[in-house]
Amino acid sequence: QVQLVESGGGLVQAGGSLRLSCAATGRAFSSYAMGWFRQAPGKEREFVGTISWSGGSTYYADAVKGRFTISRDNAKKMVYLQMISLKPEDTAVYHCAAAIRGGSTWSYEYDYWGQGTQVTVSS
Repeated sequence: QVQLVESGGGLVQAGGSLRLSCAATGRAFSSYAMGWFRQAPGKEREFVGTISWSGGSTYYADAVKGRFTISRDNAKKMVYLQMISLKPEDTAVYHCAAAIRGGSTWSYEYDYWGQGTQVTVSS
């Protein structure tokens, strides 16, 4: 079993940057692909990006491509989401998730979820 805890959210002005962290506990963290999703008020959960178990492959939603970068440190059991050039429409609760079957854009493919961290981008 894997437990995930996100941190690093906050309030930032448009154009600013934030780095979210996701700390994992449990065995075999390096066997899981990791994903980031976000959910804005009144909207469905939205795929942000995913990273393979080795960190060698990433994939991003079009809305964040070129602005967001996912990385991971398996030795520290950490996953990161670096966000730059933030926009008000990036405002949401951001969740990290772990998938044993490999990275996916579909939330149902993920086995474990964190509680989320709030990101608010002011205009």
